[in-house]
Amino acid sequence: MLMQLVEPYSPPVHEPIRLRLERWQRDVPLYRDLYRGVTGRANSDGLDWARLPFVTRREMGLNFPRNFLREGVELTTLIDRSEVELEHTSGTSGERQPLLMGVGWWAEQEFRALRLNRLVGRELEANPFGRRAVLASPSCGGGLCNQGQTTARERTDDQTLLLSTSRQPWLWSEQEWDRIAREILQWSPLFLDADPVYAAALAQHCLRRGVRFPSVQFVLSSYEFVSAVHRKVIERAFDVPVFNLYGATETGHLLMEDESGKLRASIETAWLELIQIDKAGIGELVVTTMTNEYMPLIRYRIGDLVRCHTDDYGLAWELHGRVRDSLTDSDGNRITTRQVDDCLASVDGILHYQCVQERSGKVSLRYIPDDHGPKNESMSLAVERMKGLLGANTSIRVRPASILLGEPSGKFRLTRKTGD
Repeated sequence: MLMQLVEPYSPPVHEPIRLRLERWQRDVPLYRDLYRGVTGRANSDGLDWARLPFVTRREMGLNFPRNFLREGVELTTLIDRSEVELEHTSGTSGERQPLLMGVGWWAEQEFRALRLNRLVGRELEANPFGRRAVLASPSCGGGLCNQGQTTARERTDDQTLLLSTSRQPWLWSEQEWDRIAREILQWSPLFLDADPVYAAALAQHCLRRGVRFPSVQFVLSSYEFVSAVHRKVIERAFDVPVFNLYGATETGHLLMEDESGKLRASIETAWLELIQIDKAGIGELVVTTMTNEYMPLIRYRIGDLVRCHTDDYGLAWELHGRVRDSLTDSDGNRITTRQVDDCLASVDGILHYQCVQERSGKVSLRYIPDDHGPKNESMSLAVERMKGLLGANTSIRVRPASILLGEPSGKFRLTRKTGD
């Protein structure tokens, strides 16, 4: 198995990374059991590190929370003392996984990640109490719940307003979108924190209605892969920069797009590895978290594909989508969501799409057009690029669609194979 280690951050003065990993290996029941008989050392150097087994959601869920709690520690005691919060993953790749995090941990790691972008950092420094409006699949957690019929007051906590009350934004009525736009105008947020598909649907509505949000200075695109077609319509509608913020509930925010358009790692939050790297330098991301003492993850396979390269400012990253969403070319090689998306990057007139590869190799590309739709010439060129990617003999059927439904979790898959 190919592996590329990315250098960890300089360890905190109070505890070197080696000692912290050794302490987790010794004190956390999950790792005591997982590493029994393993000759590797949890000190992140070379082959010894590579011998340590990976952690997946399966291991995270086995005997939870006892698999993470130290001997003699009870979850109810930690909650009563307001030391931890019990959250859940979004359920994108299966059942929702319960998670433990220290009170305040989420805000701290987000603070670090956002300030990797100097523009965002300046705005947040100038507006320390700046409000945010969140547009994504509804959920309950952290004292807020926006599932079902709720008022704006019930969906507001401190400086955050949750906007959506249901999934499948392409099915929402004009009245629902009017309500969301009205709430944003009344709330006057500094920025939107949005799932890119939900934001693209809002952008379409705002363009039709001629609505602008004067207070909004930038959009954070999070929760799932942001397509080039999403980014274009969001920027056009809101006339502000869109920045990609990548991570997961179980790991915190790992990558933040800087003002130059490059993704930078939040190195104090996690140590990143790449495994199973292909000829294009794209590999599966493995994460070791550094700051969540209540649920540390060592060599966690997060399920996403990335590429890493060096530029004048250090390491830069490219997101390539989820492992399970990959397609296959005619030679059996992996084709990522980003590689497909790059083929459509120059096409205007698309709000959202889904590319499905059948077992026979045939491909169906369905897209939601904006009010004008893509030009035939640009779409034809995009299809030719996709054939060059997937194989010249690939049959690609292109069809417009009025709606494209997401997963039960409320998220969307841009690429997938039938049966997956």
